[in-house]
Amino acid sequence: MISRQMSSQILEAATQYPAVAVTGPRQSGKTTLCRELFPHYAYVNLEKPDVRQFATEDPNGFLAQFSKPVILDEVQRVPELFSYIMPLVDEHKKMGEFILSGSQNFHLQEAISQSLAGRCSTLRLLPLSYREICGKSNHDLFRLAEETPDAPGSPANPFEHIFRGGYPPIYDRNIKPTNWYAQYTQSYLERDVRQLVNVGNLETFERFLRLTAGRSGQILNMDSLACDIGVSPVTVKRWISLLAASYIIFLLKPHARNFNKRLIKTPKLYFYDTGLLCYLLNIRSVEDLELHSQRGAIFETYIISELFKSAFNMGIEPPMYYWRDSQGHEVDLIIENGEKLYPVEIKSAQTVSGAMFTGLNYWCELAQNRGGMLVYGGNESYNRSGFQVRAWSVI
Repeated sequence: MISRQMSSQILEAATQYPAVAVTGPRQSGKTTLCRELFPHYAYVNLEKPDVRQFATEDPNGFLAQFSKPVILDEVQRVPELFSYIMPLVDEHKKMGEFILSGSQNFHLQEAISQSLAGRCSTLRLLPLSYREICGKSNHDLFRLAEETPDAPGSPANPFEHIFRGGYPPIYDRNIKPTNWYAQYTQSYLERDVRQLVNVGNLETFERFLRLTAGRSGQILNMDSLACDIGVSPVTVKRWISLLAASYIIFLLKPHARNFNKRLIKTPKLYFYDTGLLCYLLNIRSVEDLELHSQRGAIFETYIISELFKSAFNMGIEPPMYYWRDSQGHEVDLIIENGEKLYPVEIKSAQTVSGAMFTGLNYWCELAQNRGGMLVYGGNESYNRSGFQVRAWSVI
């Protein structure tokens, strides 16, 4: 089994809070990790109809059956259970008594905020990062500029990993990515979508999902998306929230510092997993990806999602933004550490050119800031023109 970098965060939280919630997309490894970290806990899966019926109809009796700490899997299926867990943790005062796992962030967070506020630590487990797959330690995002690049290994092709994605079953069972993502998409549409929203036509929603994939790495324009699909902007807004709640996409907010410039105030849309993104874009091989018209946007999505994973594995909210003014000057990523800002530019090319530093130079001049990073598709890491140039594989 591939070691997960979030393990230490979960174990630490279990010594500090009566309940720990591990959330994330379906099939990201939540259940496997929780059962590995807490092997002596009781375990129940609330996806099972009979178990869910027992928990719904007799929550006190359901919880009374456990004589030891318990892992409650897919706990968002019985949100009323949280109101019965609260008095138990207050009475017992045992840390780590309940490990809660769920794949629908909206319902889980709502239940926690209403019943377990201050009693539960919530951590998000995303699909495998490249560093986890390679057995490397996690980044400290706030020291990214100070890190020494990993020792160079054999030359690697970033698009092989981008195409494959990070979902654990693909690695555990050596499944062909296109086959696995086809089943995953169908399962997502038939289970999560119908559970969370009233979608009359799943074909329309699947079309929305694929059109959204075509906009990964772009500024979100709900009106344009609604026009292309043939639904209202209100519906698109609701469906975007659904994709975010089920960890399919995330929205990268613009940074507020304007340096007396008019800024774009709309977020950019990204997919958490590039394997799923490639499938939705009908990319069927690594060779197709390397020649694809959206290769740059997909590579950018990959790098930013990897840094999001690093943040979540540290147990923090990603302190990341993008910056763009009304004249089109842009920096792909701004990492915020208190008053300090660290700009990162992302390019898929395997050869570095001077033009790649244009955005960094412009932003650094405005911000009177020194330093920044260029992440590119090559395999060498070095310094150039006052900036750190980093191979994709060290991120």
